[in-house]
Amino acid sequence: MKFLKIGEVAKRSDVGIETIRFYERQGLLAEPERRPSGYRQYDESVVSRLQFIRHAKELGFTLSEIKELLGLWFDVNTKCVHVRQRAEQKITDIEDKIRSLQKMKRSLKKIMSQCENRDVVDDCPLWLGLDGRNNNAGN
Repeated sequence: MKFLKIGEVAKRSDVGIETIRFYERQGLLAEPERRPSGYRQYDESVVSRLQFIRHAKELGFTLSEIKELLGLWFDVNTKCVHVRQRAEQKITDIEDKIRSLQKMKRSLKKIMSQCENRDVVDDCPLWLGLDGRNNNAGN
């Protein structure tokens, strides 16, 4: 079996060295064996695992959720429905975030529309809205 150095793993998985070390501390990657010199040595499977983590992050999964998914990946009793449930929950979370962002956008646009043709900063609705003195901006 060929072992890889951390730099080789980072390059092949398109993940930074410090990120790899962070994932080890978070339990997303097993602590690798070390050479007599103290250098970490990784097997090929860690590249796939890092690519999995990177892709899951791109889909919006948190590190905690990814850790759970990895647990499912290695559980022989895992069925596709278990993974599908996690994906459905992530879609619900994303939809909730979209609604929240749309509400924020509407509030900001409302405040900005009140700023038109104002020259004095003291009565700027944007400042007042950010300051919390214009509490009805979100309605």
